Amino acid sequence: MSELLGVAVLGAGHMGADHIRRLDRAVSGARVAAVADPDTARAEEAVAGVDGVSVHAEAEAALDAPGVDAVLIASPGPAHEEALLAAFARGLPVLCEKPLVPDSSGALRVVEAEVRLGRRLAQVGFMRRYDAEYERLKSLLDSGRLGRPLMLHCTHRNVASPPHFTSAMLVNSSVSHEIDAARWLLGQELTAVTVLRPRPASNAPEGLQDPQFVVFETSGGALVDVEIFVNSGFGYQVACEAVCEAGSARVGDERTMAVTTAAGRYEEVAQDYLVRFADAYDREVRAWVDATRAGRVTGPGVWDGYAASAVAEAGVRALENGGRVAVDLAPRPELYA
Repeated sequence: MSELLGVAVLGAGHMGADHIRRLDRAVSGARVAAVADPDTARAEEAVAGVDGVSVHAEAEAALDAPGVDAVLIASPGPAHEEALLAAFARGLPVLCEKPLVPDSSGALRVVEAEVRLGRRLAQVGFMRRYDAEYERLKSLLDSGRLGRPLMLHCTHRNVASPPHFTSAMLVNSSVSHEIDAARWLLGQELTAVTVLRPRPASNAPEGLQDPQFVVFETSGGALVDVEIFVNSGFGYQVACEAVCEAGSARVGDERTMAVTTAAGRYEEVAQDYLVRFADAYDREVRAWVDATRAGRVTGPGVWDGYAASAVAEAGVRALENGGRVAVDLAPRPELYA
């Protein structure tokens, strides 16, 4: 493909607006052809200064807009299934922000729809797979130099949660990244979940169970633990340590800018995921554009999105009933073997 890939971006909120900026300024080979958001004023603001973009209130209108070759879905999770199926019906390649679909039954319907097509069309936005540190950890584990992985210790902290955040969302929204990262790093499925609930932090909103300590069992006999704390008040921190039979490796402690003033010396702490993973998002979208222009689909697919939704559902049940909950996955289709 010699011409620019025309992308319809669905959703012009925090994530969608950042992707519009990325496609327009940071990624070569693509352009924003259309944007859809029920709040058209917000969409107009997101595309200010971007030439040749049509703005729509409805997603399907953007998919049918002139010059659209592919779709980037950054709308709220409940809208993803309808948008994915509409893109599949038009044969449009898709990059869909996580979650693929929030509920596993809806995610499985998307899997079944893609299987009926007989080819992959969609990639899911698990951007940690494109983070340089996580990529190095994956390569090290795959090399076997540290022996068999025994445990993953994960940390995921946010400054503050949005007003609408619920206790379940700590698992099915925030920890979904650790779910995919663990499956990818270990090459194993997550088979059971236990959620431990310490006393809520004093700065957590009333009724929000924050922090939580989530433990996953894997098909290969490893354990994965995740400290999720979305109202830490001090920074956005993500780290992962792999403990193996012959050594350990940790990522997420990369030093940031050190600042010295008359008041003293300190290191900056990222306050937002778009700051911490800015490079990963750029690399992810760049890889998707390059693959799409070449007629290929790479990266995490709809099966990975379905698996993450199924594990997260089990995690929410574990949070609610306080016990260990097994993960029930459908048989894996041959398309994703």
